Amino acid sequence: MNNTNKPINGNDLIDLGYPENEILGIALKINKKRTGFTKIEMLNKYAQVLSSPQDFIEDKLFKTLAEAFVNGVHLPNIDENIIPLNENPKDFEVYGTEKIENGALEQMKVAMQLPITIGGALMPDAHQGYGLPIGGVLATKNAIIPYGVGVDIGCRMALSIFDLPASHYLEHHNVLKDVLMKNTKFGAGHGFHGQYKSEHKVLDDNKFETNSFIKNLKDKAWSQLGTSGGGNHFVEFGLMEFKEDDAKLNIKKGTYLALLTHSGSRGFGATIAGHYTKIAKDICKLPYKAKNLAYLDLNSEEGQEYWIAMNLAGEYASACHEVIHQKITNALGAEVLGKIENHHNFAWKEIYNNEEVIVHRKGATPASKDVMGIIPGSMTAPGFLVRGKGEENAINSASHGAGRQMSRTQAIKSLSQNKINDYLNDFGITLIGAGKDEAPMAYKDIHAVMDAQQELVDVVATFTPKMVRMADDGSKED
Repeated sequence: MNNTNKPINGNDLIDLGYPENEILGIALKINKKRTGFTKIEMLNKYAQVLSSPQDFIEDKLFKTLAEAFVNGVHLPNIDENIIPLNENPKDFEVYGTEKIENGALEQMKVAMQLPITIGGALMPDAHQGYGLPIGGVLATKNAIIPYGVGVDIGCRMALSIFDLPASHYLEHHNVLKDVLMKNTKFGAGHGFHGQYKSEHKVLDDNKFETNSFIKNLKDKAWSQLGTSGGGNHFVEFGLMEFKEDDAKLNIKKGTYLALLTHSGSRGFGATIAGHYTKIAKDICKLPYKAKNLAYLDLNSEEGQEYWIAMNLAGEYASACHEVIHQKITNALGAEVLGKIENHHNFAWKEIYNNEEVIVHRKGATPASKDVMGIIPGSMTAPGFLVRGKGEENAINSASHGAGRQMSRTQAIKSLSQNKINDYLNDFGITLIGAGKDEAPMAYKDIHAVMDAQQELVDVVATFTPKMVRMADDGSKED
Protein backbone atom coordinates (compact mmCIF):
# COMPACT_ATOMS: atom_id res chain seq x y z
CA MET A 1 0.00 0.00 0.00
CA ASN A 2 1.28 3.49 -0.86
CA ASN A 3 2.23 5.25 2.39
CA THR A 4 0.32 8.35 1.29
CA ASN A 5 -2.97 6.39 1.33
CA LYS A 6 -2.56 4.40 4.54
CA PRO A 7 -5.25 4.92 7.18
CA ILE A 8 -4.63 7.47 9.91
CA ASN A 9 -4.45 6.02 13.41
CA GLY A 10 -4.54 7.43 16.93
CA ASN A 11 -0.76 7.61 17.20
CA ASP A 12 -0.61 9.83 14.10
CA LEU A 13 -2.97 12.30 15.76
CA ILE A 14 -1.28 12.09 19.16
CA ASP A 15 1.99 12.99 17.44
CA LEU A 16 0.26 16.14 16.19
CA GLY A 17 -0.70 17.07 19.77
CA TYR A 18 -4.21 15.63 20.01
CA PRO A 19 -5.27 14.63 23.55
CA GLU A 20 -5.90 10.98 24.37
CA ASN A 21 -9.60 11.33 25.17
CA GLU A 22 -12.95 11.64 23.41
CA ILE A 23 -11.70 14.35 21.08
CA LEU A 24 -9.35 11.77 19.59
CA GLY A 25 -12.38 9.59 18.87
CA ILE A 26 -14.15 12.47 17.11
CA ALA A 27 -11.09 13.04 14.94
CA LEU A 28 -10.78 9.36 13.99
CA LYS A 29 -14.47 9.15 13.03
CA ILE A 30 -13.94 12.05 10.65
CA ASN A 31 -11.07 10.20 9.01
CA LYS A 32 -13.46 7.36 8.06
CA LYS A 33 -15.37 9.87 5.91
CA ARG A 34 -12.32 11.26 4.14
CA THR A 35 -12.54 11.40 0.36
CA GLY A 36 -10.02 12.82 -2.07
CA PHE A 37 -7.31 13.48 0.52
CA THR A 38 -4.06 11.54 0.83
CA LYS A 39 -2.83 10.67 4.32
CA ILE A 40 -0.33 13.55 4.26
CA GLU A 41 -3.00 16.04 3.12
CA MET A 42 -5.41 14.81 5.78
CA LEU A 43 -2.81 15.12 8.54
CA ASN A 44 -2.10 18.67 7.39
CA LYS A 45 -5.83 19.40 7.74
CA TYR A 46 -5.87 17.92 11.25
CA ALA A 47 -2.89 20.13 12.15
CA GLN A 48 -4.70 23.22 10.84
CA VAL A 49 -7.84 22.39 12.84
CA LEU A 50 -5.69 21.94 15.93
CA SER A 51 -4.08 25.36 15.56
CA SER A 52 -7.08 27.34 14.23
CA PRO A 53 -10.33 25.46 14.93
CA GLN A 54 -12.46 28.58 14.42
CA ASP A 55 -11.55 28.54 10.74
CA PHE A 56 -13.29 25.17 10.32
CA ILE A 57 -16.62 25.85 12.03
CA GLU A 58 -18.38 25.87 8.66
CA ASP A 59 -16.30 23.10 7.13
CA LYS A 60 -18.47 20.15 6.11
CA LEU A 61 -15.92 17.50 7.07
CA PHE A 62 -14.27 19.03 10.17
CA LYS A 63 -17.20 20.95 11.69
CA THR A 64 -17.78 18.62 14.68
CA LEU A 65 -14.10 18.54 15.57
CA ALA A 66 -13.76 22.31 15.25
CA GLU A 67 -16.81 22.85 17.47
CA ALA A 68 -15.37 20.55 20.12
CA PHE A 69 -12.21 22.66 20.25
CA VAL A 70 -13.99 26.03 20.13
CA ASN A 71 -16.36 24.99 22.94
CA GLY A 72 -13.39 24.14 25.13
CA VAL A 73 -13.71 20.36 25.09
CA HIS A 74 -10.36 19.13 26.33
CA LEU A 75 -8.25 21.65 24.46
CA PRO A 76 -4.73 20.29 24.08
CA ASN A 77 -1.75 21.95 25.63
CA ILE A 78 -0.04 24.07 23.01
CA ASP A 79 3.73 23.73 23.09
CA GLU A 80 5.04 27.25 23.60
CA ASN A 81 8.45 26.11 22.41
CA ILE A 82 7.29 25.60 18.82
CA ILE A 83 9.56 27.60 16.50
CA PRO A 84 7.40 29.79 14.22
CA LEU A 85 7.83 29.70 10.47
CA ASN A 86 8.48 32.76 8.35
CA GLU A 87 5.15 34.07 7.05
CA ASN A 88 6.91 35.91 4.19
CA PRO A 89 9.32 33.33 2.77
CA LYS A 90 11.82 34.04 0.00
CA ASP A 91 11.03 32.94 -3.54
CA PHE A 92 12.91 30.03 -5.07
CA GLU A 93 13.83 29.11 -8.64
CA VAL A 94 12.13 26.06 -10.19
CA TYR A 95 13.53 24.29 -13.26
CA GLY A 96 11.22 22.17 -15.41
CA THR A 97 8.09 23.26 -13.51
CA GLU A 98 5.62 21.49 -15.80
CA LYS A 99 7.03 18.06 -14.91
CA ILE A 100 7.29 18.53 -11.14
CA GLU A 101 4.53 17.13 -8.91
CA ASN A 102 2.70 19.47 -6.58
CA GLY A 103 3.85 17.60 -3.48
CA ALA A 104 7.49 18.46 -4.19
CA LEU A 105 6.61 22.12 -4.78
CA GLU A 106 4.69 22.29 -1.50
CA GLN A 107 7.55 20.69 0.43
CA MET A 108 9.97 23.25 -1.02
CA LYS A 109 7.64 26.10 -0.04
CA VAL A 110 7.65 24.87 3.55
CA ALA A 111 11.46 24.65 3.54
CA MET A 112 11.62 28.27 2.40
CA GLN A 113 9.66 29.26 5.52
CA LEU A 114 12.31 28.07 7.96
CA PRO A 115 13.89 30.90 9.98
CA ILE A 116 17.35 29.64 8.95
CA THR A 117 16.66 29.63 5.18
CA ILE A 118 18.74 31.93 2.97
CA GLY A 119 17.81 30.60 -0.48
CA GLY A 120 16.52 27.60 -2.39
CA ALA A 121 16.01 25.98 -5.79
CA LEU A 122 14.18 22.96 -7.19
CA MET A 123 15.77 20.81 -9.88
CA PRO A 124 13.87 19.38 -12.89
CA ASP A 125 14.03 15.78 -11.61
CA ALA A 126 12.33 16.74 -8.32
CA HIS A 127 9.72 14.60 -6.62
CA GLN A 128 8.26 14.35 -3.13
CA GLY A 129 10.37 12.94 -0.30
CA TYR A 130 10.76 13.44 3.46
CA GLY A 131 11.80 16.88 4.69
CA LEU A 132 13.28 18.43 1.57
CA PRO A 133 11.90 17.03 -1.68
CA ILE A 134 14.25 14.90 -3.77
CA GLY A 135 15.85 17.43 -6.10
CA GLY A 136 15.63 20.20 -3.51
CA VAL A 137 18.53 22.57 -2.85
CA LEU A 138 18.44 24.70 0.31
CA ALA A 139 20.96 27.24 1.62
CA THR A 140 20.77 27.86 5.38
CA LYS A 141 22.55 30.08 7.88
CA ASN A 142 24.85 28.09 10.18
CA ALA A 143 22.40 25.20 10.55
CA ILE A 144 22.20 21.65 9.23
CA ILE A 145 19.01 19.67 8.51
CA PRO A 146 19.55 15.87 8.70
CA TYR A 147 16.50 15.19 6.51
CA GLY A 148 17.69 17.98 4.21
CA VAL A 149 20.71 15.79 3.58
CA GLY A 150 18.72 12.56 3.43
CA VAL A 151 18.98 9.01 4.69
CA ASP A 152 21.62 7.75 2.24
CA ILE A 153 24.29 10.29 3.18
CA GLY A 154 26.84 11.01 0.47
CA CYS A 155 25.15 8.90 -2.20
CA ARG A 156 27.08 9.43 -5.41
CA MET A 157 27.88 8.65 -9.01
CA ALA A 158 31.34 7.42 -10.03
CA LEU A 159 32.54 6.94 -13.60
CA SER A 160 35.67 5.22 -14.93
CA ILE A 161 36.44 5.59 -18.65
CA PHE A 162 38.68 2.78 -19.90
CA ASP A 163 41.19 2.66 -22.76
CA LEU A 164 38.98 0.02 -24.39
CA PRO A 165 36.97 0.59 -27.59
CA ALA A 166 33.20 0.19 -27.85
CA SER A 167 33.71 -3.11 -29.69
CA HIS A 168 35.17 -4.61 -26.50
CA TYR A 169 31.67 -4.84 -25.02
CA LEU A 170 30.20 -7.26 -27.58
CA GLU A 171 33.44 -9.15 -28.03
CA HIS A 172 33.74 -9.85 -24.28
CA HIS A 173 30.10 -9.76 -23.16
CA ASN A 174 30.20 -12.90 -21.05
CA VAL A 175 33.53 -11.99 -19.49
CA LEU A 176 32.17 -8.57 -18.49
CA LYS A 177 29.11 -10.19 -16.95
CA ASP A 178 31.33 -12.51 -14.93
CA VAL A 179 33.42 -9.52 -13.78
CA LEU A 180 30.29 -7.74 -12.52
CA MET A 181 29.01 -10.81 -10.71
CA LYS A 182 32.31 -11.56 -8.97
CA ASN A 183 33.17 -8.01 -7.90
CA THR A 184 29.87 -6.53 -6.71
CA LYS A 185 27.36 -7.22 -3.96
CA PHE A 186 23.94 -5.59 -3.55
CA GLY A 187 21.06 -5.08 -1.15
CA ALA A 188 20.15 -3.60 2.22
CA GLY A 189 22.05 -5.29 5.03
CA HIS A 190 24.30 -7.24 2.68
CA GLY A 191 28.06 -7.14 3.14
CA PHE A 192 31.31 -9.08 3.13
CA HIS A 193 32.56 -11.22 5.99
CA GLY A 194 35.85 -12.67 7.16
CA GLN A 195 38.54 -12.96 4.49
CA TYR A 196 36.26 -11.34 1.90
CA LYS A 197 36.19 -7.97 3.67
CA SER A 198 37.81 -5.12 1.74
CA GLU A 199 40.39 -2.74 3.17
CA HIS A 200 40.57 1.03 2.75
CA LYS A 201 42.24 3.92 4.55
CA VAL A 202 38.81 5.38 5.41
CA LEU A 203 38.56 2.76 8.17
CA ASP A 204 41.54 4.41 9.89
CA ASP A 205 39.89 7.85 9.89
CA ASN A 206 39.95 9.35 13.40
CA LYS A 207 36.41 10.65 12.89
CA PHE A 208 35.31 7.15 13.90
CA GLU A 209 36.45 8.15 17.40
CA THR A 210 34.07 11.15 17.57
CA ASN A 211 31.77 9.41 20.06
CA SER A 212 30.70 5.93 21.10
CA PHE A 213 27.71 5.96 18.73
CA ILE A 214 29.86 6.46 15.62
CA LYS A 215 32.62 4.18 16.94
CA ASN A 216 30.14 1.33 17.35
CA LEU A 217 29.19 1.58 13.66
CA LYS A 218 32.70 0.83 12.42
CA ASP A 219 32.18 -2.94 12.11
CA LYS A 220 29.01 -2.37 10.06
CA ALA A 221 30.92 0.03 7.82
CA TRP A 222 33.76 -2.46 7.35
CA SER A 223 31.46 -5.36 6.45
CA GLN A 224 29.64 -3.31 3.78
CA LEU A 225 32.72 -1.58 2.34
CA GLY A 226 32.75 -2.01 -1.44
CA THR A 227 29.08 -3.01 -1.70
CA SER A 228 26.03 -1.29 -3.18
CA GLY A 229 22.56 -0.65 -1.80
CA GLY A 230 19.14 -1.64 -3.07
CA GLY A 231 16.48 0.34 -4.92
CA ASN A 232 17.95 2.50 -7.69
CA HIS A 233 21.61 1.74 -6.92
CA PHE A 234 23.58 0.07 -9.69
CA VAL A 235 26.91 -0.95 -11.20
CA GLU A 236 26.86 -0.93 -14.98
CA PHE A 237 29.02 -1.15 -18.08
CA GLY A 238 28.19 1.23 -20.90
CA LEU A 239 29.57 3.08 -23.89
CA MET A 240 30.98 6.58 -23.35
CA GLU A 241 30.87 8.77 -26.46
CA PHE A 242 32.92 11.94 -26.85
CA LYS A 243 31.86 13.72 -30.02
CA GLU A 244 34.97 15.92 -29.85
CA ASP A 245 38.28 16.03 -28.03
CA ASP A 246 38.09 17.20 -24.42
CA ALA A 247 41.32 19.01 -23.56
CA LYS A 248 40.51 19.38 -19.84
CA LEU A 249 40.03 15.63 -19.39
CA ASN A 250 42.69 14.84 -21.99
CA ILE A 251 40.35 12.38 -23.73
CA LYS A 252 40.19 12.15 -27.51
CA LYS A 253 37.03 12.01 -29.61
CA GLY A 254 35.66 8.46 -29.71
CA THR A 255 33.55 5.85 -27.94
CA TYR A 256 34.98 3.95 -24.97
CA LEU A 257 33.92 1.21 -22.59
CA ALA A 258 33.07 2.77 -19.22
CA LEU A 259 31.94 1.74 -15.75
CA LEU A 260 29.27 3.76 -13.93
CA THR A 261 28.25 3.18 -10.30
CA HIS A 262 25.54 4.66 -8.09
CA SER A 263 25.34 3.99 -4.36
CA GLY A 264 25.91 5.65 -0.99
CA SER A 265 26.98 5.13 2.59
CA ARG A 266 24.95 1.95 3.15
CA GLY A 267 23.70 1.01 6.62
CA PHE A 268 26.41 3.16 8.20
CA GLY A 269 24.99 6.37 6.75
CA ALA A 270 21.36 5.35 7.26
CA THR A 271 21.96 4.72 10.98
CA ILE A 272 23.65 8.12 11.36
CA ALA A 273 20.72 9.79 9.57
CA GLY A 274 18.11 8.15 11.82
CA HIS A 275 20.02 8.92 15.03
CA TYR A 276 20.62 12.61 14.38
CA THR A 277 17.19 13.20 12.84
CA LYS A 278 15.66 12.07 16.14
CA ILE A 279 18.01 14.37 18.07
CA ALA A 280 17.14 17.28 15.79
CA LYS A 281 13.41 16.70 16.25
CA ASP A 282 13.83 16.58 20.05
CA ILE A 283 15.77 19.86 20.07
CA CYS A 284 14.12 21.78 17.24
CA LYS A 285 10.32 21.84 17.64
CA LEU A 286 8.73 22.94 14.38
CA PRO A 287 5.06 23.06 13.30
CA TYR A 288 3.75 19.74 12.02
CA LYS A 289 4.12 20.50 8.33
CA ALA A 290 7.81 21.30 8.85
CA LYS A 291 8.72 18.66 11.46
CA ASN A 292 10.92 16.66 9.08
CA LEU A 293 13.01 19.79 8.53
CA ALA A 294 14.19 19.93 12.14
CA TYR A 295 17.69 21.41 12.19
CA LEU A 296 20.80 21.53 14.35
CA ASP A 297 22.79 24.69 15.06
CA LEU A 298 26.33 24.14 13.84
CA ASN A 299 27.61 25.91 16.95
CA SER A 300 25.99 23.23 19.13
CA GLU A 301 27.62 19.98 20.21
CA GLU A 302 24.94 17.97 18.40
CA GLY A 303 25.38 20.02 15.23
CA GLN A 304 29.14 19.49 15.24
CA GLU A 305 28.73 15.76 15.85
CA TYR A 306 26.36 15.41 12.92
CA TRP A 307 28.62 17.49 10.66
CA ILE A 308 31.58 15.23 11.44
CA ALA A 309 29.46 12.07 11.04
CA MET A 310 27.99 13.30 7.73
CA ASN A 311 31.44 14.00 6.31
CA LEU A 312 32.70 10.61 7.45
CA ALA A 313 29.70 8.92 5.80
CA GLY A 314 30.47 10.81 2.59
CA GLU A 315 34.10 9.70 2.65
CA TYR A 316 32.97 6.15 3.35
CA ALA A 317 30.55 6.23 0.38
CA SER A 318 33.41 7.40 -1.85
CA ALA A 319 35.58 4.57 -0.53
CA CYS A 320 32.90 2.03 -1.46
CA HIS A 321 32.99 3.24 -5.06
CA GLU A 322 36.78 3.30 -5.09
CA VAL A 323 36.91 -0.34 -3.99
CA ILE A 324 34.38 -1.42 -6.64
CA HIS A 325 36.12 0.49 -9.44
CA GLN A 326 39.58 -0.77 -8.45
CA LYS A 327 38.42 -4.40 -8.33
CA ILE A 328 36.76 -4.17 -11.75
CA THR A 329 39.66 -2.25 -13.30
CA ASN A 330 42.08 -4.91 -12.09
CA ALA A 331 39.83 -7.67 -13.44
CA LEU A 332 39.71 -6.00 -16.85
CA GLY A 333 43.44 -5.28 -16.93
CA ALA A 334 42.55 -1.90 -18.39
CA GLU A 335 43.94 1.61 -18.07
CA VAL A 336 41.61 4.34 -16.77
CA LEU A 337 41.63 7.35 -19.09
CA GLY A 338 39.50 9.42 -16.76
CA LYS A 339 37.57 9.11 -13.51
CA ILE A 340 34.80 11.47 -12.43
CA GLU A 341 32.79 11.38 -9.21
CA ASN A 342 30.08 13.59 -7.74
CA HIS A 343 27.74 13.24 -4.80
CA HIS A 344 24.34 14.33 -3.57
CA ASN A 345 22.46 13.84 -0.28
CA PHE A 346 25.02 16.06 1.39
CA ALA A 347 25.65 19.54 2.76
CA TRP A 348 28.52 21.85 1.85
CA LYS A 349 29.87 25.14 3.25
CA GLU A 350 29.75 27.53 0.30
CA ILE A 351 29.53 31.23 -0.48
CA TYR A 352 26.11 32.32 -1.74
CA ASN A 353 25.13 35.98 -2.18
CA ASN A 354 28.45 36.95 -0.59
CA GLU A 355 27.91 35.07 2.68
CA GLU A 356 28.87 31.64 3.94
CA VAL A 357 25.93 29.26 3.96
CA ILE A 358 25.25 25.55 4.35
CA VAL A 359 24.01 24.23 0.99
CA HIS A 360 21.89 21.08 1.28
CA ARG A 361 21.60 19.12 -1.98
CA LYS A 362 19.12 16.31 -1.50
CA GLY A 363 19.20 14.47 -4.79
CA ALA A 364 20.94 17.33 -6.60
CA THR A 365 24.36 17.52 -8.26
CA PRO A 366 26.96 20.22 -7.48
CA ALA A 367 27.36 22.35 -10.62
CA SER A 368 29.67 25.22 -9.80
CA LYS A 369 31.70 26.66 -12.69
CA ASP A 370 33.68 23.85 -14.42
CA VAL A 371 32.76 21.24 -11.78
CA MET A 372 32.26 17.83 -13.40
CA GLY A 373 29.16 15.73 -12.79
CA ILE A 374 27.35 12.64 -14.04
CA ILE A 375 23.57 12.73 -14.59
CA PRO A 376 22.15 9.25 -15.36
CA GLY A 377 18.90 8.55 -17.21
CA SER A 378 17.57 5.01 -16.75
CA MET A 379 18.50 1.47 -17.81
CA THR A 380 17.57 2.32 -21.40
CA ALA A 381 18.14 6.09 -21.46
CA PRO A 382 21.51 7.79 -21.78
CA GLY A 383 23.38 9.45 -18.97
CA PHE A 384 25.40 12.63 -19.38
CA LEU A 385 28.86 13.72 -18.33
CA VAL A 386 28.48 17.45 -17.65
CA ARG A 387 30.38 20.58 -16.60
CA GLY A 388 28.70 23.04 -14.29
CA LYS A 389 28.06 26.62 -15.38
CA GLY A 390 27.91 28.05 -11.85
CA GLU A 391 24.32 29.38 -12.03
CA GLU A 392 23.69 31.23 -8.78
CA ASN A 393 19.88 31.12 -9.11
CA ALA A 394 20.19 27.32 -8.95
CA ILE A 395 22.64 27.66 -6.04
CA ASN A 396 25.30 26.11 -8.31
CA SER A 397 23.34 22.87 -8.70
CA ALA A 398 21.77 20.57 -11.29
CA SER A 399 19.59 17.44 -11.29
CA HIS A 400 21.03 14.14 -10.06
CA GLY A 401 19.16 12.02 -12.61
CA ALA A 402 15.93 11.77 -14.56
CA GLY A 403 13.73 11.58 -11.45
CA ARG A 404 10.77 9.28 -10.88
CA GLN A 405 7.48 9.88 -12.66
CA MET A 406 5.91 6.77 -11.14
CA SER A 407 6.05 5.69 -7.50
CA ARG A 408 7.56 2.32 -6.68
CA THR A 409 4.15 0.96 -5.66
CA GLN A 410 2.55 2.26 -8.84
CA ALA A 411 5.26 0.72 -10.99
CA ILE A 412 4.98 -2.68 -9.30
CA LYS A 413 1.19 -2.71 -9.63
CA SER A 414 0.83 -1.36 -13.15
CA LEU A 415 3.81 -2.60 -15.18
CA SER A 416 4.04 -5.96 -16.90
CA GLN A 417 7.32 -7.84 -16.45
CA ASN A 418 7.02 -9.27 -19.95
CA LYS A 419 6.66 -5.80 -21.44
CA ILE A 420 9.61 -4.57 -19.40
CA ASN A 421 11.72 -7.47 -20.67
CA ASP A 422 10.70 -6.77 -24.27
CA TYR A 423 11.56 -3.09 -23.79
CA LEU A 424 15.01 -3.93 -22.40
CA ASN A 425 15.64 -6.34 -25.28
CA ASP A 426 14.75 -3.62 -27.78
CA PHE A 427 17.60 -1.53 -26.34
CA GLY A 428 20.02 -4.43 -26.06
CA ILE A 429 20.26 -4.19 -22.26
CA THR A 430 21.61 -7.09 -20.21
CA LEU A 431 19.98 -6.76 -16.79
CA ILE A 432 21.13 -8.58 -13.67
CA GLY A 433 18.69 -8.16 -10.78
CA ALA A 434 16.28 -5.21 -10.26
CA GLY A 435 12.52 -5.22 -9.72
CA LYS A 436 9.62 -3.70 -11.66
CA ASP A 437 9.92 -0.55 -9.54
CA GLU A 438 13.17 0.26 -11.37
CA ALA A 439 11.73 -0.21 -14.86
CA PRO A 440 12.78 2.47 -17.37
CA MET A 441 9.21 3.70 -17.77
CA ALA A 442 9.04 4.57 -14.05
CA TYR A 443 11.41 7.48 -14.75
CA LYS A 444 10.99 10.87 -16.39
CA ASP A 445 12.31 11.59 -19.88
CA ILE A 446 15.99 12.42 -19.27
CA HIS A 447 16.07 14.52 -22.46
CA ALA A 448 13.29 16.77 -21.11
CA VAL A 449 15.15 17.05 -17.80
CA MET A 450 18.37 18.05 -19.57
CA ASP A 451 16.50 20.57 -21.73
CA ALA A 452 15.17 22.20 -18.55
CA GLN A 453 18.68 22.77 -17.17
CA GLN A 454 20.62 23.99 -20.19
CA GLU A 455 21.58 27.11 -18.26
CA LEU A 456 22.99 24.99 -15.42
CA VAL A 457 25.36 22.54 -17.19
CA ASP A 458 27.16 21.86 -20.47
CA VAL A 459 27.12 18.30 -21.82
CA VAL A 460 30.63 16.90 -22.37
CA ALA A 461 29.89 13.28 -23.32
CA THR A 462 27.08 10.72 -23.39
CA PHE A 463 26.93 7.39 -21.56
CA THR A 464 24.76 4.58 -23.02
CA PRO A 465 24.02 1.75 -20.54
CA LYS A 466 24.55 -1.79 -21.84
CA MET A 467 24.93 -4.16 -18.85
CA VAL A 468 23.24 -3.24 -15.57
CA ARG A 469 23.46 -4.96 -12.19
CA MET A 470 21.06 -3.97 -9.37
CA ALA A 471 19.74 -5.52 -6.17
CA ASP A 472 17.35 -8.42 -6.73
CA ASP A 473 16.25 -8.96 -3.12
CA GLY A 474 13.51 -6.33 -2.94
CA SER A 475 15.54 -3.94 -0.79
CA LYS A 476 14.74 -0.26 -1.20
CA GLU A 477 17.54 2.18 -0.45
CA ASP A 478 17.50 5.66 -2.05
